[in-house]
Amino acid sequence: MSECTLPLNPVRGPRGWPPLGNLPAFGRDPLGFLTRLRDDFGDAVTWSLGPRRSLFVSHPRHIMELLASREDTYEILEIGWAFKQITGQSVIRSSGGDWRRKRSLVQPTVRPRQVRSYADVMVDSAGAAADGWRDGERIDVRREMALITQRIVLRTLFGSDLGEQTGALGDAMDVAEHAVGAELRGIGLFLPGWARTPVRRRLLAAVATIDTEVHRLIGERQSRTHAVEERDDLLSRLLAARDEGGRPLSPKEVRDEAVTLWAAGHETTSTALTWALYLLSRAPEVRVRLEAELEHVLGGRPPAIDDYERLTWTQQIVKEAMRLYPPVWLIPAVAREGAALGGLRIPAGTIVWCSQWTTHRDPRWFPDPDQFRPERWAPDAPHAVPDHAWYPFGGGQRTCLGARFAQVEAVLVLATLAQRFRLDLPATEVTAHAGLLLQPATPLHATLSSRNAEERLRDN
Repeated sequence: MSECTLPLNPVRGPRGWPPLGNLPAFGRDPLGFLTRLRDDFGDAVTWSLGPRRSLFVSHPRHIMELLASREDTYEILEIGWAFKQITGQSVIRSSGGDWRRKRSLVQPTVRPRQVRSYADVMVDSAGAAADGWRDGERIDVRREMALITQRIVLRTLFGSDLGEQTGALGDAMDVAEHAVGAELRGIGLFLPGWARTPVRRRLLAAVATIDTEVHRLIGERQSRTHAVEERDDLLSRLLAARDEGGRPLSPKEVRDEAVTLWAAGHETTSTALTWALYLLSRAPEVRVRLEAELEHVLGGRPPAIDDYERLTWTQQIVKEAMRLYPPVWLIPAVAREGAALGGLRIPAGTIVWCSQWTTHRDPRWFPDPDQFRPERWAPDAPHAVPDHAWYPFGGGQRTCLGARFAQVEAVLVLATLAQRFRLDLPATEVTAHAGLLLQPATPLHATLSSRNAEERLRDN
């Protein structure tokens, strides 16, 4: 367990309405509710989610201790029936020895060496999307980013775009993400599994579509002689993986890990890119500096993996976008018997929450926290950021396995698109909607301006 020298002194938060507690206020405006807990009550606040006792922590040192000790003294919170239907019993829902076994099998598929081999797919997929864009055209930014990241994850995970099924699978994942978000914010969180609401019926149909295709691919891969050894996609690596006892993942386990990698790799990165492009449209000086870096580092050619470390301003833009709009905005854990935090024993069964949204926007760690300032992340920035004041990928042993994949993907895709086009959005401010991920509450439509067209005008 990580030691924390900062004592935990929780105060009682807002009174709720039995038996729902603070669920109505949380459900109406989760981001506002959690921000009020931090601002009005402090760094450690007790509250209630339905009948469950909850503790919300905001200080980076408490968050670091919580995330570092989560596997030993905290259990995974079941965040709803809908979430379980998508992820099954994958590594993110496992615990104990089962978690350690699955993590050891899944982790090698997303190590830096493997991510490096997927960089060309990332750039090619973004370039293919830009090939279809036209100067002056209006696009739905979130949809376009989703199409790019879906193509990347399908090619790296399954080894192909899946042809006609690509669109159907993307639609099914959208339905699934919506269902999980709706359940997280409402009474559906407490409904038994046998209750079939309209949202749950739509979810089951979507999961059936996903499962049919994933099981087909698994069966097809297993039936081909040496197919697993000859291919380098993530599915083949999952099928080829063996634990210390020589046991492979079962077909159901492969399905759960593949779908979880797909959901996480597709939605989180497309969301991060959507917010980054929204912020760039509102900050012309940041965008001009981005274009200058791309010209200096790339000189007109597409980016490659060896350019990643040199694209420092591009990296800072992505990091700052994920500070302001972290796709994953909330982490819960359930205290086991004997759990403690900041030297204080936490009653067993207490749900301990931390939120990237509130910590990332805390003025103690980020001056003018609502401002988009990529320079915060420069090595010589005047204000050092404490550990776990920025944690979009979680922390501790359960840090997101795909963090490196996502960061490289976001930087290379952004560089590829910004090299060829500017995306200009209306000046109106867009609010964030907290579902399973932190998405724009309204569609973002951007007008495309070809960089080549701008250069021709300057030359004339």
